Amino acid sequence: MSLAIAIVSGGLDSVVLAHQLKSEGHDLHLISFDYGQRHARELEYSRLCAARLNAPHEVIDIRAVGRVLGGSALTDESIPVPHGHYAAPSMAITIVPNRNAIFLTIAYGVAVARNAQLVATAVHSGDHFIYPDCREAFVKSFDAMQRLAVEGCGDAGLHLHTPFVDKSKADIVTAGAALNVPFHETWSCYEGNEIHCGGCGTCVERKEAFALAGVADPTEYLA
Repeated sequence: MSLAIAIVSGGLDSVVLAHQLKSEGHDLHLISFDYGQRHARELEYSRLCAARLNAPHEVIDIRAVGRVLGGSALTDESIPVPHGHYAAPSMAITIVPNRNAIFLTIAYGVAVARNAQLVATAVHSGDHFIYPDCREAFVKSFDAMQRLAVEGCGDAGLHLHTPFVDKSKADIVTAGAALNVPFHETWSCYEGNEIHCGGCGTCVERKEAFALAGVADPTEYLA
């Protein structure tokens, strides 16, 4: 049985990823990152996911890194979180520079230390509008770079697994429904309040995904 190091934020996509990996027979080790995000309550949901799947889980504190990656509405509370669809130009302010590359670099280190066979992350096609580190070109290049970076270390077959990179969020909801993922135990909203705001890009995308998938959305929204 192969060991998968899965990056699980507590969001819908990554929680579905963890459930899918489990259903495929992988042993799991979940990692999450506290990078000073204003929606840090998502980490509560990563812990719930780990407990539900009986998987080891670590929250890695990189808040010091987050502090120097300024200028993003996700880490700087003086910058309002934009509302609207991800495709809107205003969503660029939610980019945290090089975030996925940083996460994945750490994940690969964890994978080598634990002799894992794969590193898994839930990037998907809906992220492609504004997030360059969620696109297939990045995934392929990063995987190639990491093969060189860890050559001779850990499992020789270690690779980056991104099963949703060409899938929509609606596809992910469909997959999650088939796996009986408790969607109410996932968090998407960038505002980070007690209830999903319903207006930020990730809330809009979440609503749209459930509607397109024809799956009932259990999420409570302010708007």
